[in-house]
Formats: sequence, structure tokens, C-alpha cells
Amino acid sequence: MKTLGTALLDSLADAARGSPRQRSHHNLHPSHEAPIQRLAIAMEPDTYVRPHRHRHTWELLIPLRGRFLFTAFDDQGVVQSRQLLGGTDGLSALEFDAGTWHTVTSLESGSVIFEVKEGPYVPVPESDMAGWSPPEGTPEAARFVKAMRAEAVQLSRESARLV
Repeated sequence: MKTLGTALLDSLADAARGSPRQRSHHNLHPSHEAPIQRLAIAMEPDTYVRPHRHRHTWELLIPLRGRFLFTAFDDQGVVQSRQLLGGTDGLSALEFDAGTWHTVTSLESGSVIFEVKEGPYVPVPESDMAGWSPPEGTPEAARFVKAMRAEAVQLSRESARLV
């Protein structure tokens, strides 16, 4: 039996805060070759998940703790969809199709998201990193994350007006 309890989520969040990339993960799948990949990922608000796609698999995201912004793009980098995940104003789960250009932005310290996708694990090749997005570790990447967080604030305000 495999579980994700408070102590493990706390440990993941602590590891993310201490990591240069501001992320940490815990795999539930037994190996990179497993047909279904299942993992919890702690993400701090300053982490940058460069927009990318997975040509071979759909993906399911479930916020376990905290809040996130999921953003989908077209081939030119135009936003096609923005969804809040977690918290009182966000979705409890989101699944999207293979080939979707996307990024996930953490909105709160200590946030943890659960990801499920088809295996085996395949590192994202450079050709599936969005060429219109800044490379990781650049000042432009930090500005991109800041802009995504601002988009989340606006989306949250829009959602509040609809209730």
C-alpha cells in the first residue's frame, strides 16, 4: 500500500523550499518504465515550469495542498485556457490531452500537486519545450512566473464576481 499523508507532504514542501529549482517530487510508480506515472510534486511560487507538451500522453493534475494556475497555449504561445486548481475558488482536478502546450504555476508556498500520466517516463525533449517561452534560469523566466501569478490573481477576481 502506498499513501500520501501530512508528514510526507510537509517533507516534500520543505525539500522544495530548499531546492534551487523550488520543486521536489515523490513517485508512487515503481520505476520510470511503469505504464502509468503517478507522483506528488511540491512547488514553491518562484519555481518555473517552462511551457511544454507531452506528445505521447494525456495528463491529470490534482491539487493536494495549496493553489495552482494551469495555463494552456496554442502553438504560437497565445493563451487558450487558464484554470485555477485548489483552494476554495479552484478545480479539484484537471485532465488535458496529449500535445497540449502547458505550464503550471504555484500560487502559495507549500503547494503540492498530484500528477498522473502514461509511461514510461520520457524526459521532455527540447523540441517539446515551447520555443516562444524563456529558458529556465533566465531573468525572462522569473518575469514569466510573475506574470502568470498576476494572471491568477485576475482570474480569481473574475471567478469571485461570477459567484
